[in-house]
Amino acid sequence: QVQLVESGGGLVQAGGSLRLSCAASGSIFSINSMGWYRQAPGKQRELVARISSADSTDYGDSVKGRFTISRDNAKNTAYLQMNSLKPEDTAVYYCNFLIRSAGYVGSYWGQGTQVTVSS
Repeated sequence: QVQLVESGGGLVQAGGSLRLSCAASGSIFSINSMGWYRQAPGKQRELVARISSADSTDYGDSVKGRFTISRDNAKNTAYLQMNSLKPEDTAVYYCNFLIRSAGYVGSYWGQGTQVTVSS
């Protein structure tokens, strides 16, 4: 069984910074991609950032230049450094990993962490 645990959300003023973490545990052979998504009230879940096993990255247009995704393979952990936060960044943030375990590749989600940016 695989579990993802997120941390680092909270309340911050506009222009501030937060760092999210997502750690995977359980039966893991390798982690292909790691990603962050977010969902604001009344809106669809959208891609924030993702990073491949080769460290190539992809960002949503609204966060380019402000957010940075990184990974620590030894810790099975992904990070999302969020700078210059805006009120429109307010959402629940979810991590999503593609994990290979015992010949099976599965998509796993974290429980979500609330990020609130005040104006």
